[in-house]
Amino acid sequence: MSDNHIGILGTGLMGAPIARRLAVAGWKVSAWNRSAEKLTPLVAEGITPAATPAELAAHCEVLICLLSDADACEQAIFAPGAALSAARPGTALLMMSTLSPEIVSGQAERAAAAGVEFLDLPVSGGTRGAEQGTLSLMAGGDAALIERLQPLLAVTGRVTRVGEVGAGQLTKLVNQIVVAGTLSLLSEALLLAERGGADPVQVREALLGGFADSTLLRQHGERMVSGDFAARGPAKWQLKDTRSAVALADELGLSLPLTTTVNQLFTQMIAAGDGELDHCAILRQIRRLNGERL
Repeated sequence: MSDNHIGILGTGLMGAPIARRLAVAGWKVSAWNRSAEKLTPLVAEGITPAATPAELAAHCEVLICLLSDADACEQAIFAPGAALSAARPGTALLMMSTLSPEIVSGQAERAAAAGVEFLDLPVSGGTRGAEQGTLSLMAGGDAALIERLQPLLAVTGRVTRVGEVGAGQLTKLVNQIVVAGTLSLLSEALLLAERGGADPVQVREALLGGFADSTLLRQHGERMVSGDFAARGPAKWQLKDTRSAVALADELGLSLPLTTTVNQLFTQMIAAGDGELDHCAILRQIRRLNGERL
């Protein structure tokens, strides 16, 4: 696979560092982005820009999609004249965007009709994981395809096959429930510590290494106590995922009381105007609910 040309659809918070890692590892990388100016720094690092998704697909054997939502994927890949129309038979399309199991199942069928292999492959680990190549990749699809792509996937992180197409996105929804819920609980815990008279910075330090320790406590907890809410994972996308989780639970006849409450918290947060902040800024919503003026 080392001679294959890799195409990146979307060079935002996750797409840009993944493109860089692949290029540094020696892969031939091209990229397309809706805002073409975001490609400029990547071009200086040896990544070839493409003017359209179709131009990108025509020259690449592997396409990695890191677009923001289902509508963006539809327009860039599946609409008439978009990437799928130009992809050669045997091309592999890796769907790293966070969508729904139902949507990626439909995408896989349309890709197969065009002779394109499809892998349901959402990721977790944030921008730091993308930069360091330590992402968790949740793969739904053909085991042989995953094995063939292993040299490429290993550059970005650790891949685990969780089932057929759709299972990857289901696993990502599970991941997002844990992330959103933990951030909400961290917010409550840190506010309780502060109002009770303890130093939240030192409380977080004391929790490290104990049963309450986690990647979220280490990375996002540090940002929460310092007030660094610049978006690495915008809250508006976290809300998209919690809504999807609640909707799927309803379809399955499940009651998820904590997830439902967390979804309400993020809904309130976005309504208050914080949707462009990082999802760890849910702390601000917990503060609002406790009478603070922000």
